[in-house]
Amino acid sequence: MKLRDQNDRPDSRRALKLRYSPAVMQPNSSEGNGLSLNLQPEPTRPPAPGAAAASPESNEVRVNMTSKPGESGGGASSRRSRVNSYSHTHSQPHSHNRGPHHSNPESELDPPDSDLDSGEPSSSFSELRCLFRWLQKSLPFLVIICAKLVVQHALGLAVGVGLFTTFLYVNKNIQTQVFLQDRHSKLQCVWLLVFLTSSTLLLYYTFLSETLHYCLIFLSPTIEPLGFWEVLWTVGITNFIIKFLFMGMKCLILLIPSSLVNYKTQGRWVMLSEELGQAHQATAPVPLWFRYLVTYQEVDGTPGLTLGVLLALLYLIMKLLGLYGQWTSILKTVRVFLNGEHTGTAATRSQCSEAGDVCPICQGEYRDPRVLLCQHIFCDDCIALWFNREKSCPLCRTVITEKVYKWRDGATSPHLQIY
Repeated sequence: MKLRDQNDRPDSRRALKLRYSPAVMQPNSSEGNGLSLNLQPEPTRPPAPGAAAASPESNEVRVNMTSKPGESGGGASSRRSRVNSYSHTHSQPHSHNRGPHHSNPESELDPPDSDLDSGEPSSSFSELRCLFRWLQKSLPFLVIICAKLVVQHALGLAVGVGLFTTFLYVNKNIQTQVFLQDRHSKLQCVWLLVFLTSSTLLLYYTFLSETLHYCLIFLSPTIEPLGFWEVLWTVGITNFIIKFLFMGMKCLILLIPSSLVNYKTQGRWVMLSEELGQAHQATAPVPLWFRYLVTYQEVDGTPGLTLGVLLALLYLIMKLLGLYGQWTSILKTVRVFLNGEHTGTAATRSQCSEAGDVCPICQGEYRDPRVLLCQHIFCDDCIALWFNREKSCPLCRTVITEKVYKWRDGATSPHLQIY
């Protein structure tokens, strides 16, 4: 028994070594469709005497898996899959026995390609995560800084919010009164005029020492020091006050009796006042920004003065180019104000009967019908309201006018001319 046990031990050791030795599967070209599984033992140990299947020359063990004559590539592929699954299942205990240092190298070298399917690099996600974490950490500090700024500039912020809400309220009510035409309320127009006047006077009285009203006549206020934020705040207040002044003019136009001014003439006056108001808003900030750009510190010397003058000249050139385009719009508006809109001619009774005696816009009987260049007939008031937003026929889209009379409905531009 002892002798048999000693003879079996070399065979078991040899089998264990063959189990852990790398295996190579190669096709056997000499035997048809067969495959040979080459098991390479360690070269330092000679093969055991009992391993008769080992080749003494190449130290390889060949296991031939031949196929029958009727089997082709399908059987070979199935055998390859079975051999691969067998090698995979037997490689797992090998990796566990060898320890964590001999894990699969492919899993360590190849990075996860989950981001490749989405089309975004993995670095972008990491940057977004870092940014989100930074915002989370910095949020309390940002809240503290914002609270400090609000307390520090409480008066300026309150003035800005008040001016903006006043503008929205008055602008909406003026458009409503213009739309009502002859049915608009004179009392409402008087209330809007008083409200705008009191808001303007209260603002200038609050900042009487800064002489903000100088900006209305293209002079610089007495604000020291005149920094960037001071200029920006002054320009914004002046812009709103100019809007209020011309909105008050629109209220005065609405107070004129309809017996003296009809709806079309009233719309032309409102449109002209808005164009002039926008021109005033565009030119009022020029002195403030010019003074800010030219101002320099004594330590800057001549280079600071030269740079300031160059920047001021560049600003003036850009402003002149902008005013040239605005001047063209003003000329068109003045031409329409003087000559009136030539949107069509008076329609005859036969033309109205052929059209069905129904206006396509108001779906009622024609009132002062007008026939356009495209031979479509509309009420005079209806087509006038249409051309406040469009310049083509409502039915066939033929261009009728050169300019959209968008300010004839009493609206005021909410755009801030900050430069």
